[in-house]
Amino acid sequence: MSSLAHRFRKPVYPPSLLCDPPQQSLRWFALYTMPQSENSVRRRLDTRQIESFLPTYETQKIWRNHQRVKTQRPLFPSYLFIRIGNHQRSIVLSSPGALRIIGNTHTALPISDREIEFLKSQSDKRNVEPWLDMVIGKRVRIRSGPMEGLEGTLVEKRNTFRFVLTVAMINHHAAIEIAPEELELALN
Repeated sequence: MSSLAHRFRKPVYPPSLLCDPPQQSLRWFALYTMPQSENSVRRRLDTRQIESFLPTYETQKIWRNHQRVKTQRPLFPSYLFIRIGNHQRSIVLSSPGALRIIGNTHTALPISDREIEFLKSQSDKRNVEPWLDMVIGKRVRIRSGPMEGLEGTLVEKRNTFRFVLTVAMINHHAAIEIAPEELELALN
């Protein structure tokens, strides 16, 4: 085989890396991708049997001809959440468009399962949108339901209350409409 053909061969992974590892060893991480490549990276990871989650929100664009079109946009641009074990990092990072797993210089830092479950459960039910403003307000805690105990910041927008979840690892925020009776003040 010529050296040129060897250079462009697809990597072959042993079946032990592609089969499902034990659930206890899987953790959620934030994967930084090339801009506007979140969906293509997610599809590539799906073919490699890597669980991923791309939270999206619906927005309305107005074209030049004044036509309104609803589109799905990533809630956290250039970020995708992946659930992997330590032995699957090389598979993820070899995917075209995947740049790095967020963490410090020595290791990737996991994101709590509760934060991911909260984003998954709220993305379909409620009006979720990115929160780009500086988060100013009181720290609150959800006091009932499946996300009981999750902390965030309370803000007000157009006379409705929103719970702002901050994913500190990637320094992004998501605002979700919530009834004030579902919240209580968080003790620092």
